[in-house]
Amino acid sequence: MDRTKYIHEALRQLNDSTYYKTLKEPIYPETAIKIAEILETLNDKKALNRKQISYLKGTGPPRPRWLRGGIHQVNAQPEKNNSHPCSSLALSPSVFVLRLLESSLINAEVKEGEILPPTIHKLMKGYNKYLRPFFDNGPVTVGMSLDIASIDTISEINMDYTATIFLRQRWTDERLIFEGNKSLSLDGRLVELLWVPDTFIVDSKKSFLHDITVENRLIRIFPNGTVLYALRITTTVACNMDLTKYPMDKQTCTLQLESWGYNINDVEFYWTRGNASVSGLDTLQLAQYTVEDYYTSVSEAIYETGQYPKLVFHFELKRSILYFILETYVPSSLLVVLSWVSFWISLSSVPARVCIGVTTVLTMTTLMMGARTSLPNANCFIKAIDVYLGICFSFIFGALIEYAVAHFCTLSHMDAHMLMYRHQMHDFDDDMNGIITTISTHASRAKKRKEPAATPSTAPNSTELTVRPSSPSGSEPTPEASPPKPSNWCLTALATVRKVLGSINCCHIENPHHIDNYSRVTFPLSFVVVNLLYWTYYLYF
Repeated sequence: MDRTKYIHEALRQLNDSTYYKTLKEPIYPETAIKIAEILETLNDKKALNRKQISYLKGTGPPRPRWLRGGIHQVNAQPEKNNSHPCSSLALSPSVFVLRLLESSLINAEVKEGEILPPTIHKLMKGYNKYLRPFFDNGPVTVGMSLDIASIDTISEINMDYTATIFLRQRWTDERLIFEGNKSLSLDGRLVELLWVPDTFIVDSKKSFLHDITVENRLIRIFPNGTVLYALRITTTVACNMDLTKYPMDKQTCTLQLESWGYNINDVEFYWTRGNASVSGLDTLQLAQYTVEDYYTSVSEAIYETGQYPKLVFHFELKRSILYFILETYVPSSLLVVLSWVSFWISLSSVPARVCIGVTTVLTMTTLMMGARTSLPNANCFIKAIDVYLGICFSFIFGALIEYAVAHFCTLSHMDAHMLMYRHQMHDFDDDMNGIITTISTHASRAKKRKEPAATPSTAPNSTELTVRPSSPSGSEPTPEASPPKPSNWCLTALATVRKVLGSINCCHIENPHHIDNYSRVTFPLSFVVVNLLYWTYYLYF
């Protein structure tokens, strides 16, 4: 079969409007693929049947040898009848495609209607998707419902949450009323032919519509003109959080739906079934939260350009504290208890007690830094976990300071003992000197009495000399005392300072070992009392 007869046979049952599509594949692959994409987009109803398409694409029986080479081989053969429409094969590929696009665009409106079944084609006739329903007869009411598929993440750092939802919208379009008792389920891509509400999520940071394997959209038309439009959306929504009681906090987040361009005079929003319009939260499993309550509300958004309808979905999340008890509260409490071990270690074991104190302080510091990694770096409130970690750090640091005080008091106590000992030794030396002086004086007097009174002239002088030192009344002059040594003055000054400090009860401890004894009771008791106050306040107030 020569070329002309083959083309006549292939186009025998087709009119001129589909002539170019019949020859889309025999041209050559690059041009053919482009033309096929354009025409398939326009959805020409008069396309070739499956057998013809498979033949032209090469998936059917083998092509004629002259057809396999493409347009250049076709043009190489002389034309027998230049007046035949097939003479356009002699055109270059670029001119061929341009004429094809021109013809396709001219008939695009006709072809768009031809792809629809008769019922839809009748509905679409004269339909203007740029005008809302009831354009001159009041606002159109749009009912909405939500199905929460999942809440993926809740971030305290960014203060937002990411959720996947099924958004369903219902409204009535009087232009889409048709006869029958069955609804029409259409391809989601046909939504481009209909008017749809311009709903948007108010606090959304980023959102996207799922498109695997096709765009997850549903469009359904009922005989009374009601349109059901459903979307599957994943969105990240801002949620203002109050972290004052973190991790014993409850957060209330919202999902707000508004109309972008239509005000309350054009569109009215409502929940189709009240609080029951939202489903999926009862079976939702979250990592750190549990959904305690949720409810819906209807309100209006007031802007400079007018008042717009708004639907709000509120849901309350309560944080699970078990994770934080095991991760933060128990380790910090154990570190506090570990710091108390030093109270049972001797005051003379300086390296052991210092090592325990410094180690617990550094470990507590690391724990505090780790607890803040999942929280905002800058905020204007103090969280409950910060308060507890601060309490534990204070007790651990206090245990370290307790040893420093006890050790200092021990050294002071030893200095006081040495001072008292030296003072007592000084008094003892003075007493011993007095005793020795008295004994020597009595011995001299006894010796003088035994001597004969041979020299009366010298007796009075002798008697006077012997009586003066032994005068019991102490009226006689005594030998002058030597000036005190400088060390005695220092000891006296220290004793004076000691008495002054003791008078104001500062560092006046009879036994420094009692400090540890008191700490063994006061530290645990104080920690228990503070814990009771802490948990009572944050759990019940």
